[in-house]
Amino acid sequence: MKKYWYDYLWIVSLLYLVLGFFNILFAWLGLLCFFIPLIIAISKGSKTYCNRYCGRGQLFSLLGGQFGLSRKHDIPIWMKSKKFRYGFLIFFFIMFFQMLWNTYLVFAGMQNLKHIVTLLWTFKLPWHWAYHGTLLHPGIAQFAFGFYSVMLTSTILGFLTMILFKPRSWCVYCPMGTMTQLICKAKNRKSESI
Repeated sequence: MKKYWYDYLWIVSLLYLVLGFFNILFAWLGLLCFFIPLIIAISKGSKTYCNRYCGRGQLFSLLGGQFGLSRKHDIPIWMKSKKFRYGFLIFFFIMFFQMLWNTYLVFAGMQNLKHIVTLLWTFKLPWHWAYHGTLLHPGIAQFAFGFYSVMLTSTILGFLTMILFKPRSWCVYCPMGTMTQLICKAKNRKSESI
């Protein structure tokens, strides 16, 4: 089977996690995984990013499929339901806006920079080795700590569902996938009505 350049984007996903471990400012690169799927969905009305370019999905396919780390069971029906997917999307947004609020507080000088990464929105891990100060405002680093927390948490959730179920089970309830699906539905509905 012929390989294309985008078949190796799993390396980018893995590299992102490693770089953020050593220097938290690399977490800003994760915004590409946030905006590119939205841009593709808005401009093309398709989930091309999820189906072809998502490095995280590729990583789970590799680990769960080729390396056999997945039990390859079907994901439970309740995890496929709209209620769960939309509920998880709302929860994800609440956590994302909380992260933005903490960033704002640091930028406004009302809170000091916290050198922590929060896993699963609960466990605060010291991450002081990944940031030693720069000429940039501490708020920039606070955003990086928060965004890396989100990316690491979602990777862990994806890894757990990969082990328990099929390799790309995370893709079923991924907030970005749910958002792009909603955008595609709205865009295609609009083009049908024209």
